[in-house]
Amino acid sequence: MIELLQFKPAFGLMNASPFCMKVEVFLRLAGLEYRCVDGQMPMGTPKGKLPVLRDGDALVADSQAIVEHLQRRHGERMPAALRAPDSPQGLALRRMLEEHTYFTALWLRWVDDAGWRLTAPAFFGHLPWPLRHLAPALVRHKMRRDLVGQGMGRHSRDEICARAIADLHALVGLLGDRPFFGGGEPRAVDATAYAFLANLLWTPFDHPVRATGLRMPTLLAYAERMDARIGR
Repeated sequence: MIELLQFKPAFGLMNASPFCMKVEVFLRLAGLEYRCVDGQMPMGTPKGKLPVLRDGDALVADSQAIVEHLQRRHGERMPAALRAPDSPQGLALRRMLEEHTYFTALWLRWVDDAGWRLTAPAFFGHLPWPLRHLAPALVRHKMRRDLVGQGMGRHSRDEICARAIADLHALVGLLGDRPFFGGGEPRAVDATAYAFLANLLWTPFDHPVRATGLRMPTLLAYAERMDARIGR
């Protein structure tokens, strides 16, 4: 059976990592049988990151590499729309979410003090003492350093929120009056879009990005259609 190695779920989501959630959403859309192996640690994985997929003799790291592996190996068992490669528009949308929006959400969880008060117990509360005390500060320091290096961490909270809100408006424009970003049926890009939206909108963090998204009926209706498709 296909196994999805991922972080421990949190905040009532399928997974609090949008990349882990992306893969599970794709598996559900594809109708493939799988099981989640939760509570994994990224150290020791092929790329030092999660998710990782175990599929028979294959061990695949990186969410996009996993989706493409599933399309190649199991494509004949999934709807045709999910086998299709990204359209140019879909690729641009996915790049925006994974390489821009993601870092705004990361900052709001790990660096912003209000977000950190919820992130620390959700991600580290299950650890034994003294790891439960030591690990959060170490990981938060690394996240802060990485975000400064990436560039997002050099901006103010207001600037970061404004960037993420602009991405939400872009999603509304890209979706238009279509039911899914893939058109009449979900495509692989919808697994990404839904996972990232859920991680911004359905988590308990109080910030302007979430508040703005919850006032966007186009995105809320899209999320409801995706909920129905994956049986959430």
